[in-house]
Amino acid sequence: MIICEFENGGKGKLRHVSAKALTVNSRGEVLLIKRAPNLLRGGKYDMPGGFLDRDENTKGCVLRELFEETGIRGKVQFLLRINDNPQRPKEDRQNVEFIYVVNAEGEDFKTDKETSEAGWFSENAIPLEEDFAFDHRDSIFKYFQHLKHPLELPIIG
Repeated sequence: MIICEFENGGKGKLRHVSAKALTVNSRGEVLLIKRAPNLLRGGKYDMPGGFLDRDENTKGCVLRELFEETGIRGKVQFLLRINDNPQRPKEDRQNVEFIYVVNAEGEDFKTDKETSEAGWFSENAIPLEEDFAFDHRDSIFKYFQHLKHPLELPIIG
């Protein structure tokens, strides 16, 4: 939650907006990062992504964050999910998150100050739920489900 001051001088707690890149390579594998040890839930798996900057839209955010955290450029394919559940597990800020499927343009990655590792994972090699920093494993499997039996997109909630 962030505290904002409104035009009338009142203050309120508002939810953050973030965007995640469910990044896929030419073999259909998903890119996962491990969060750097100094971050909240460091050492746990995550999808590249983060908070919107001022004057940035969600598509721009997801491509910027993907590049900053992995060095990979990508092309947004579609919006998979808007996760606006205020009771998301492992969440302390009640983020509203836009999850885009992004095709990777290249597969060689690097790490940055927020990322300690990165790797490509097939559907049957996705780490366990307890190894994820947040609730993104669910979205990854919804993506694989969508490939087999198309879902109505975007998924809300």
